[in-house]
Amino acid sequence: MRFADITGHEEIIDSLKGLTLSGKLPHAFLFSGISGIGKMRTARAFAQFIHCRNKTDGDSCGKCPSCLQHQKHNNPDLHFIYPIVKKEGALISKDMIEPWREMITDYSYMPPEKWNELIKAGNSQPAIFVNESEEIISRAALSAYQEDFKIFIIWLPEKMRTEAANKLLKVIEEPFEDTIFILVSNNDNKILPTIQSRTQRFNFKPLPETQLKSLLLKMGVDSDIAADAARISEGSLQKADEIACHPEELIEFSNLFKDIMRAAYALNAKSLKLLSENVAGFGREKILRLLAYFGRMVRENYIYNLNESSLVMMTQEEMEFSKRFAPFIHDGNVERLSEETSRAAQDIERNGNSKIVLFDFFLLLSRLVRMPKTTILPGLEEI
Repeated sequence: MRFADITGHEEIIDSLKGLTLSGKLPHAFLFSGISGIGKMRTARAFAQFIHCRNKTDGDSCGKCPSCLQHQKHNNPDLHFIYPIVKKEGALISKDMIEPWREMITDYSYMPPEKWNELIKAGNSQPAIFVNESEEIISRAALSAYQEDFKIFIIWLPEKMRTEAANKLLKVIEEPFEDTIFILVSNNDNKILPTIQSRTQRFNFKPLPETQLKSLLLKMGVDSDIAADAARISEGSLQKADEIACHPEELIEFSNLFKDIMRAAYALNAKSLKLLSENVAGFGREKILRLLAYFGRMVRENYIYNLNESSLVMMTQEEMEFSKRFAPFIHDGNVERLSEETSRAAQDIERNGNSKIVLFDFFLLLSRLVRMPKTTILPGLEEI
């Protein structure tokens, strides 16, 4: 991976180049931002640039022995740390090296749900366990094998168990001179503040809608689909690509949102129970994607009421529904709707009974969407 392969983030890349060429590299970095915007790709390009023996025009050469090893994922001084599930004797990252190589080769924008699929996580929550931190300390204590620096790229450090994070903190507090840590996080709020304070932070911004659309068009995506995908992907190229390549799930979620909201307004508990049982059969990851869709639609329908079309991130089909539905999302219920959607997602993440969680959530929607507003609204059944 070279800097030339990265989309966007030019200012961050320039800073990383400058730090490397100055010879004043910090011992720990934190790359923070939403999933799917290229943080891991940048981390890999940065590591290759540090190790490259023939840097050219502000980038790694891609041809020297170190660069070739990076491209084959076998440089002895580059170590990847990532969440795993404990099964079949797996305790640390290298015990799942084969699915990891597939992940960074074929899914370089790093969708976490794809990683869960590759390692067959099922209902288990991948994590970075204390055994991993002990392995990091052991490797960090050794001299670099062939490069000037050993580099540890830690993907999703927020998944570290408390004991693992505390052990990592010790080695970051008292680093070895030839060791660099690059933490790549989708949710830095869950990283120990003491670890964060000892890193140089780079906040990665979502990619602009125009840039996403242009990239999708270059990939051969239909113009209308590219426009919709770019608009609703929240700046994530990975998400835009998924939407563009698999629009059927977006359509399915859109129809479910309409059916559930109509049944909720009509106080149709029987329909809500059937819908909850249907959705419960999706499996945890798809349920979480649906709840994320619900959260987005609540937010976007509230914004729709502001009459600022440039702020709305919905497809044309979604906006057609929102013309009549948006007034039901207002100051009196938007906060509770968002809170209850997040709470349902948290319960599903913690392996709560999906039928019970979803039915309870759908029943709560019945009360929330009917909360009064000062103006008279048309019945939702008319939409």
